[in-house]
Amino acid sequence: MAVAAIVFDMDGVLIDTEPIWEEVRRAYIGELHGRWLADTQDRLMGMSTAEWAEYLSTDLLDGRRTPAEVADDVISRMAARYADHLPLMPGAVETVRTFAARYTLGLASSSPRRLIDVVLDHMGVTDLFKATVSTEEVERGKPAPDGYLAAAAGLGIGPEQCVAIEDSSNGLRAAHAAGMTVIAVPHPKYPPAADALALAAFVATGGLTSVTPEVVAGL
Repeated sequence: MAVAAIVFDMDGVLIDTEPIWEEVRRAYIGELHGRWLADTQDRLMGMSTAEWAEYLSTDLLDGRRTPAEVADDVISRMAARYADHLPLMPGAVETVRTFAARYTLGLASSSPRRLIDVVLDHMGVTDLFKATVSTEEVERGKPAPDGYLAAAAGLGIGPEQCVAIEDSSNGLRAAHAAGMTVIAVPHPKYPPAADALALAAFVATGGLTSVTPEVVAGL
């Protein structure tokens, strides 16, 4: 079946913010004398806002801040960091514009709506996306397929006609579970697990700039 849409992840694909998320949340937990566990960052990647706020509040802070307070605190810090500097991935704007000329575009991100809108506006590509979904707007975050299914529904295109571009283990699992063909763009600092990477139809070891319409056409 012909590909009709490209659905992008945002963090780790269009912007290099996974290190910032880790830095901000680590510092926040440290300031409140919580505990950061060995597997915390891996667990957080792909969680919706409600999920990671609950996890930080309950598991790392022993309830010293409510999930709502945690979410507000961390998102405000992230927004401040974005305002200071938004670290776009190499070729991010050009890649989005290239695909927009040939395909319908969607976005399925674990970032909150507030940050998605800031990023796409900063990139100047808001109008190129027909549907954007934050996993805070669906029942379950990644690795559940909810965000990708919602994006496909918003596009009015079946998941089987969509190609998802993802970097994280949970993102790859989510897009695959939704029935999409998956392209992996592994982050060098946060490489996906082998089982998740195996779900990808193409692994872009050369980064986002190596993901082209020609690659999609050959899947």
